[in-house]
Amino acid sequence: MRNKLIIVALAIFCFSLFIFAQEKTLIQQGDELYAQREDLSKAEEAIKKYQEAIAKGENKYEAYWKIAKTLYYIGSHKSNKKEKQRIFSQGIYYAKKAVDLEPEKPEGIFWLATLRGVWGETRGVLRSLFLVKPIMNGYRKVLKIAPELEGGGPDRALGRVYYKLPGFAGGSKKKSLEHLLRSKEICPTNPLTRIYLAETYLALKEKDKARKELQELIAMEPDPRWIPETKELKELAKEMLKKIK
Repeated sequence: MRNKLIIVALAIFCFSLFIFAQEKTLIQQGDELYAQREDLSKAEEAIKKYQEAIAKGENKYEAYWKIAKTLYYIGSHKSNKKEKQRIFSQGIYYAKKAVDLEPEKPEGIFWLATLRGVWGETRGVLRSLFLVKPIMNGYRKVLKIAPELEGGGPDRALGRVYYKLPGFAGGSKKKSLEHLLRSKEICPTNPLTRIYLAETYLALKEKDKARKELQELIAMEPDPRWIPETKELKELAKEMLKKIK
C-alpha cells in the first residue's frame, strides 16, 4: 500500500511539473534559452521562441526588443565582418519594430541605438558619422527615462561613443569618463563598464586607475545577468593588464 502511495505521489508530482512547464509563455522559454547564450545555438533557439511568441500574439514589443538584444549578442561573437553586418542589420529591423510599437519605452530605443552603433563600427567610424546624432539622441532619451537599464547602459554607451568618436566629430575622453563613472555608480557589477573605464583611463594616461578597474573586474563575482560576458571580459582584462607597463 505504501509503495502504491509513493508511486501515485510521484505521478502527481511529475504531472504537476508537466503542467507548470506547459504554462510557461514562449517569451519565458526564450528567456531561459537566452540565459544559456554562451552556446550560440541556444541564443539562436531563443530567437525562434521569440518569433513564435510574436506569431501567436504574445507581448510583441517585448519579443521584438529581445530578438534585437539576442542578435546583438550573436553578432558580437562573429568574426566575419559581412556576417556581423548582416546580423546587426537584422537586429536594427527588430529594434525598429519595437520602437514603432512603443516609441516611449526604453528597451527598444536602447537596442536600436546600440545596434546602429555596432553596425556602424563594422563599416568604419568615419563612414558612419551620419548615425552619430540618432544614436546619441536615442541614448539620451533612455538616460532620461531609465538610466538603470542594462546596468547603467545609457551612460555606458554614451561614454563609449565619446571615446570612439574623433575630436572633430565631438569625441571627448573626458566626457567619456564622466558617463562611464556614472554608469559604474549605477551598477558596479557590469563588466563592460569596467573594460570601457580602463580603456578611457589609458587614453587619459591614468594607468594606475586603469589597472585598478581591471584588477577589480578580475576579482569580481559575476552578476547573474552577465555571466558569459563577465567570463569573456575577465580574460580580456588579464590580457590588458599584461600590456600596462
